[in-house]
Amino acid sequence: MLKHEDWPGLEKLSELRSRSKAEGLRRISILCGNGGLYLPQELSRGADGAMTGFAYPEMLVSVCKKFESGDQDGAEDLFDLYLPVIKHEQQPGYGLAVRKETLHRRGAISSSKVRTPGPSMSSADHKDLDRLLERLDKRLEKT
Repeated sequence: MLKHEDWPGLEKLSELRSRSKAEGLRRISILCGNGGLYLPQELSRGADGAMTGFAYPEMLVSVCKKFESGDQDGAEDLFDLYLPVIKHEQQPGYGLAVRKETLHRRGAISSSKVRTPGPSMSSADHKDLDRLLERLDKRLEKT
């Protein structure tokens, strides 16, 4: 198994799959990280799935299942619904607080507190997250 978290990485994924096949090497599982930011593209280049943090892991699983079943458009459409939340959660130095707050709101963890010296969210940050999650819920209701 290989954990892929390198940027830029799409060409590296393609190269790894191509070389291992050409050289007759056994196929290894490749799981991607980077918060899932590029999951559909990584799957199309030969990744097998994701092993990353995101407050909606069920979406990552569903995207991988759709992709594996041949429904690439469905996988990308589902991914696109969550993309604003994914990128908001990937902000350097702040995203962990967002992920923990979202997981807390979803009932997955009992506290959203990030250990010191980690970030904390202001009231304006909470309002931003409220809006993002409300918009996500509305988009999901339409599907």
